[in-house]
Amino acid sequence: MTDDERGAELAGLTDEEVAERVADGRTNANTDVRTKSVGQIVAEHALTLFNAVNLALALLVLLTGQYRNMLFMLVVAANLLIGVAQEVRAKRMVDRLTILTQKEVVVVRAVGEVTLPPSELVADDLVRLSHGDQVPADAVIVSGHVSMNESLLTGESRPVSKGPGDELLSGSFVDAGSLVARVTRVGAEGYAARINAEAKYVKAVRSEIRDTLNAIIRLGTVVLVPLGLALFLRTFLMDGGSLGDAILTSVAAVIGMIPQGLVLLTSSVLAIATFRLGRRMVLVQQAYCVETLARVDTLCLDKTGTITTGEMEVASVVAAPGAATAEVERALATIVAANEADANETARAILRHASLCDVAVEPVARVVPFSSARKYSGCVTSSGRALVMGAAAFVLGPARAAEADELARAFDATERVLVVGEARGFDGEGGILGEVSLLGCVAIRDEIRPTAEQTMRFFVEQGVELRVISGDDPRTVSAIAARAGVPLAERYVDASSLSSDAELDAAVDGARVFGRVTPQQKRELVQALHRRGRVVAMTGDGVNDVLALREADCSVAMASGSAAARNVSEIVLADNDFAHMPEVVAEGRRSINNLQRSASLFLVKTVFTALLALVCVVMPPYPFIPIQMSLLSTAIIGIPSFVLALEPNHELVRGSFLANVLARSLPASAAIVIALVAEIVVGRVLSHSFGEVSTVCTMLVAFVGVALIWRISQPVTPMRAALLAVVVAIVALGCTVFAPFFEFVDLTGSMGVVAIVAGALSVALFNVMYDRSLGGYEKSERFSRLVRKVEGKHGN
Repeated sequence: MTDDERGAELAGLTDEEVAERVADGRTNANTDVRTKSVGQIVAEHALTLFNAVNLALALLVLLTGQYRNMLFMLVVAANLLIGVAQEVRAKRMVDRLTILTQKEVVVVRAVGEVTLPPSELVADDLVRLSHGDQVPADAVIVSGHVSMNESLLTGESRPVSKGPGDELLSGSFVDAGSLVARVTRVGAEGYAARINAEAKYVKAVRSEIRDTLNAIIRLGTVVLVPLGLALFLRTFLMDGGSLGDAILTSVAAVIGMIPQGLVLLTSSVLAIATFRLGRRMVLVQQAYCVETLARVDTLCLDKTGTITTGEMEVASVVAAPGAATAEVERALATIVAANEADANETARAILRHASLCDVAVEPVARVVPFSSARKYSGCVTSSGRALVMGAAAFVLGPARAAEADELARAFDATERVLVVGEARGFDGEGGILGEVSLLGCVAIRDEIRPTAEQTMRFFVEQGVELRVISGDDPRTVSAIAARAGVPLAERYVDASSLSSDAELDAAVDGARVFGRVTPQQKRELVQALHRRGRVVAMTGDGVNDVLALREADCSVAMASGSAAARNVSEIVLADNDFAHMPEVVAEGRRSINNLQRSASLFLVKTVFTALLALVCVVMPPYPFIPIQMSLLSTAIIGIPSFVLALEPNHELVRGSFLANVLARSLPASAAIVIALVAEIVVGRVLSHSFGEVSTVCTMLVAFVGVALIWRISQPVTPMRAALLAVVVAIVALGCTVFAPFFEFVDLTGSMGVVAIVAGALSVALFNVMYDRSLGGYEKSERFSRLVRKVEGKHGN
């Protein structure tokens, strides 16, 4: 009786036994890392300091009955909608991938065989698995001999032979053969689940832009409370203004201090980037990772599924003396075609090779399927030839294995070698009869992605250091990395020999390829790179990559990999093509470089309104109301920012986000404050009304704002010239045609003189300060880059 027949006779669990285990909680539920719920996503985006501050201001305006002054809440609503919609869209696509990759399991129970989802398995269940099936829970083989693929767990791509009594780990695949196994560990106790559990902590968003925005909002919140209160008390108690006027004046000042538009612009730019990438089959689950990828200087690559396709290919075929290569190829093709129903990766590689070379296949009378116990497969052709293919020691016998070694000398040491020969025949159990006549050898190797070399070249040219981390033999990984174009691939290390943190640190400094790396070591390697100040991106597809994916600044998973890897990664490549990575980096650079340029417009308003509010506490009135600030925000900041932020820009992201922005915004803020203070003073001397002062102040802000747009738009293109014209037109229409809506007054002679003189002087002052500020920043950046370059040389 065969093992499979014995397995078929095993009695599975009864309904009562299953119910008992379900009641005890010994089920296979909740074994994976899951994406955030819609409720969690909405809460993360809604319950923020930014939203709370704006809502409080809106409630204050609501008390005045001046509802049009609540226009700023549209920005808040749009920002919330964009953030939630983008993340929910990505969540649903990733969840859909998880559903598509799930497969039900055949379970042997007392009532017979039933098909169940993996989550409904219980401890001690008998599962029947065959070629291509994934092990749903940790189990022990009861019957059957199989070849297992454990690459998603260990990173080791070579199949592992297993038989009765051997353990199967959840997440591995049956590469060849069939089996019956008894489930030993379910749910959180399983191997894959234990690794997943370590990755369930909430990963903090690593984003300089987000940190900068949050810092500005926190600072603004601290400053706006006393400033807003002081303005309110001054207007209401000392200047005799009405309660409504005092509230509107204070809210106008406070709104200006909060970079509402910058928050919306950031969300919009990143949302557009994720939409563009989505059209290229790149799913972005965390929008801010687009910025992180633009700043990455170290990329850690998993071998299987990233550099390689996960499939095998025929490297070469060598004929034995007295045989022809065509005869060897025909024998190989005949054997694997006969066993096609149970073809593993090696067999499929030979089939593809036969198809490409148009190799004819002989008719077959008998099939001898592959068995991991005997390490070969074969067939008997209609003409009576008994052909066999497998490992040399099992096909030829240990004494004659040297014959194959002689033929294999031309092969690379990292390639897998199989022999093919002709025997007298097979017995009833598939055993070889007589001595095998050697026909030749075939070398099998991992298939490199066709675009791998081009992709590696892109990252090298962009100054990104490449590290390859794998569970495979380091020599194999090194050879594959070299073929893919990874620099210094010959500098490899066997991670199983690293027994201390000091040894691991030394390896990080010296090696570029790491083999036989455990899941924990992958995480430790990323941590070691972080200690060296690196911005690290990590790619992977298996459970063994989950810990490192969580640790990296930006993680990229393949859709064909484990659900855990997909769910913990910021980016998922839906078509499993690593060649999209240059597109992701380019999209990130376009977004971040343009965002830095546009953000300077927003911080102009933040800085000048804060300083102006401080001045107006001593020297009132504050010259704006909320609706006027909305006009300036739209014309001088909002529209130009969105247009400039969507232009092509693939330059390297350099320097600090805040330093880049302040170098452009501070000169404009200073010029505006000086001009507005001058108008407030002159307005008092000339007895201008509040409406006259606010009208002139709006024009002065527009003058300097247009000058700033002109400077950051260099070189001026037709589109940028049109943008400037639109900005001027909006302000002009707001101050004339729609003046009553924005509560502006008609321009008088004295107002015109003040506006022209103060505007000309403020623009001239701005240009002088802008040139000095930008020149000083560029000098400091050149010095910083030189220091980093010297440090890099000494460090390597």
